[in-house]
Amino acid sequence: MRRPLVAGNWKMHGTRASVAELIEGVRQQVLPADVDVAVFPSSLHIAQVVEGLNGKAVKVGAQDCAAQVEQGALTGELAVSQLVDGGCELVLVGHSERRLILGESDEVVVRKFAAVQAAGLTPVLCVGETREQREANKTLGVVGGQLAAVIGALGVDVLKNAVVAYEPVWAIGTGLTATPEQAQEVHAAIRAQVAQLDAGVASGLRILYGGSVKAVSAAELFGMQDIDGGLVGGASLNADEFGAICRAAGN
Repeated sequence: MRRPLVAGNWKMHGTRASVAELIEGVRQQVLPADVDVAVFPSSLHIAQVVEGLNGKAVKVGAQDCAAQVEQGALTGELAVSQLVDGGCELVLVGHSERRLILGESDEVVVRKFAAVQAAGLTPVLCVGETREQREANKTLGVVGGQLAAVIGALGVDVLKNAVVAYEPVWAIGTGLTATPEQAQEVHAAIRAQVAQLDAGVASGLRILYGGSVKAVSAAELFGMQDIDGGLVGGASLNADEFGAICRAAGN
């Protein structure tokens, strides 16, 4: 039985004051004991969130990392060893906003994935298609290719200590959400792709759905066979909404 995971990606939001309010809101939430919960603040606020959530069963992750393992002369980047030192346990890798807006290639995503695991952290590999790709019936090919880039370079065993998050680009921040059936189709295809190489790895792989997840839709999404939780964007900035989504995963 795969343990659900609900992760809140705060993206480029927050001041020290608003983050303090959000931390307090999260601390007040009754979270299900059978669900893993994580938040991904901006790098500027990681230390504040780690300290503020101390004692609460919420993991803290980073939204990105450098593609090189070692600390060094790379202005503006964060090495995975620095994230470990800062109290992070997970790192988002390959989010569509970084792929599409900042031009990160599959090669860069693979290097970041490897760096995260080399530091003992858990990578959350983001995959997903644009509206144009979905309308052209290329969804499974695009998502499968993004996953295959990592498996081909590093081997299927790396997914034993990883999470995959399917986020249709057309549903991120738009208010649109894939139907549970649309999401399940892609999640099942991801699991089947991994199962062709290793059925055991596939059965244990947690695959999250992301893309305008809200409390009102969470229970139906999480009820699908191959959806193991959510990577939540805007709704995670509201502690009550995020708590409700976490509880939906526990049901």
